Amino acid sequence: MLPPDWQLKTPLDAILFDCDGTLSSIEGIDQLAESHAAGEAVKELTAAAMGKTGLTADIYQKRLDLILPTRQRMEHLGQHYCKNLTPDTQAVIQLFQRLGKSVYIVSAGLVPAIAILAKQLHIPHKNIYAVNMEFDIDGNFSGYDEDSPLVQNNGKKIVVKELLKIHPRIGYIGDGLNDVVVYDLVTRFIGYGGIYYRSNIEALCEYYIRTPSMAGILPFLLAKNEIDGLSSDEKLLYNKGLLSSITQM
Repeated sequence: MLPPDWQLKTPLDAILFDCDGTLSSIEGIDQLAESHAAGEAVKELTAAAMGKTGLTADIYQKRLDLILPTRQRMEHLGQHYCKNLTPDTQAVIQLFQRLGKSVYIVSAGLVPAIAILAKQLHIPHKNIYAVNMEFDIDGNFSGYDEDSPLVQNNGKKIVVKELLKIHPRIGYIGDGLNDVVVYDLVTRFIGYGGIYYRSNIEALCEYYIRTPSMAGILPFLLAKNEIDGLSSDEKLLYNKGLLSSITQM
């Protein structure tokens, strides 16, 4: 059964996506750690940040100190994001953009890699909120923006508060504790468990999607008048999402 009042009456202005485990099926920082002896330690820190403790500046620093990612490896990560897009993500974002909604990526990930994903999804660079990093002349890691709000658990709340000044009605999709912090700020929050299911996150959400297809978010982020105006292909995508939502709820 779907929750009461699940269908929006008024369209949203903007849609905000988390990146890792939401737009893409990989956790970027864990992917960077794959070839390192410290890989398991990084994965444990990521799991704690996403499902238990929330992200902290200390965890963020520890992971990067263990990995020291180069410019070349960040480019490879961006390509890996693109190869591991969550199914139907491109079509869902195109639908939102056709309806005139601004689409953003809000992530604790690193800008060089996320920018490659954003380009594939036709999301403007100015709509990326992530953590900047620096390289030396040889392309080796030399630092990151330690002042970014996104390196700690309440960072996305700070970003969303700023975006609300531009977009009064926001939809947000994310999979971790550092996403749930915006729950009370946005018009509609969708917990996404299609890649990494977390029961504690589901318990905090009125709307939680467990299907691996991004189409599952559409019924909860489109208003009735928008649904009535969908093209035949868009309606098929919407119905795919609706069917999966009814099955899960």
